[in-house]
Amino acid sequence: QVQLVESGGGLVQAGGSLRLSCAVSGRTGRTVNNYAMGWFRQAPGKEREFVAALSWKDRHTEYAGSVKGRFTISRDNIQNTVYLQMNMLKPEDTAAYYCAAAIAGWAGSSEGAYHYWGQGTQVTVSS
Repeated sequence: QVQLVESGGGLVQAGGSLRLSCAVSGRTGRTVNNYAMGWFRQAPGKEREFVAALSWKDRHTEYAGSVKGRFTISRDNIQNTVYLQMNMLKPEDTAAYYCAAAIAGWAGSSEGAYHYWGQGTQVTVSS
């Protein structure tokens, strides 16, 4: 079983930055580099939506149009952690953010392609 634990959420003013972390653990012999990773978010009263994805071995990334140019997904294989750097935050970025992992080279924006999910971390952006 793989565990994903998100951290780094909080309250920030519009225009500010946050970095979310997702610590990956659980399967012996596998590191975060063995998974395709993704970030999704869910705002109150809305469906969960795709934010960013990173392929196995970091060869490919994909971003939702609403965050492109402001958010960056990356990973640290030594720390077994995936990050979401969020800059120029807007009130509409307010949501619970979820990390996801897929036992695949690439999973992209489809929720169904991911096998493991974290519990989420709340991001609130004030205007």
